[in-house]
Amino acid sequence: MPLTREEIRGLTKKAWDIRRAIIETTFTCGGSHIGGSLSQTDVLVALYYRYLNIDPARPGWEDRDRFILSKGHGGIGWASVLGDRGYFDKALLKDFNKTGSPFGMHLDSLKVKGCDASTGSLGHGLAIAVGLAIGARLTGKGFRTYVMMGDGELCEGTIWEAAILAGHRKLDNLTAFVDRNGLMIDGPTEQITTLEPIDEKFKAFGWEALTIDGHDFAQIGEAIEQAQAVRGKPCVIICKTVKGKGVDLMENKAPWHYGGLNSDLRDQALASVDRHYRELLG
Repeated sequence: MPLTREEIRGLTKKAWDIRRAIIETTFTCGGSHIGGSLSQTDVLVALYYRYLNIDPARPGWEDRDRFILSKGHGGIGWASVLGDRGYFDKALLKDFNKTGSPFGMHLDSLKVKGCDASTGSLGHGLAIAVGLAIGARLTGKGFRTYVMMGDGELCEGTIWEAAILAGHRKLDNLTAFVDRNGLMIDGPTEQITTLEPIDEKFKAFGWEALTIDGHDFAQIGEAIEQAQAVRGKPCVIICKTVKGKGVDLMENKAPWHYGGLNSDLRDQALASVDRHYRELLG
C-alpha cells in the first residue's frame, strides 16, 4: 500500500532529526564516516519507522525482522536511528567512539542493542544476510532479512559469491539495498573499478532488481513493498543517493567519506540541513 502524504511528511521530519543527530555526534566524537551515513539515512528511516517488524523493547525477539549494515562504517548513522527508535538512551551517543563507550565506529552486536551483526570488514554483510534468510527458511520462521551495502564494497568477491547462493536458493525473504552514491574513499567508483551495470549483474544471478531515488520516500516505500511481494527470488534495490546528502559543503565530495567537524563546520552543516528540510516541508 503506497505511503500517504502524511506518512511521507512524518518520515521526512524524522530524517531531518537523524541527519542533525549524525552531525552533532560527529562533532562530539571528533570524526566519523559522515558522508555515507548521510546518504543511507532515508532508506534506514523508511525501514525502521515504517517497514521493519521489530520491537525495541525486545531486541532479541526471535521473530523480528533482521537488518544488516554491511557498510559498517555507516555505524554513526545507524546508531542515531537505533537510539531514536528506543533501543537505548540516545544520550549515550555523546560518548560515541570514546573509551568505555559501547559504540565503536563500527557497531558491535555484543554491545549495541538492535545490532544484528558486527560488520565493517567490507563485503561480508550480504553473506551474513543470506545465512539468516536460509536459517529462517530451515526453521520455519517468517521474518525477513534486509541488508544495506555500499557501492564501493561491490568490488569484493564475497558479495558476488553470496549473490549467487541467494539466487540459487531463491531467497525471496531477502531484500538487499545498494547505497549508490557513486563515491568511495578514493573517488568516483567508476574511475576506480567499474561497477555498472549493477542491476543486470544481480539479475544474471537470479535476483529481481529495482533502481530508485534513494532520497524519495514514495519510491523507497514502493520498492520495499514490491520486494516483499516478489516470490521465488531475492530482490536488490539500487538506491541512487548523494554522499553527504543535506549538507552543502559535503554533497558529492569524496573527501567527506570520513571527516571531523569543528564548531564552525558543525554550525554550517546544521544550518544547511535545516534549510534543506524547511524548503522541502514548506
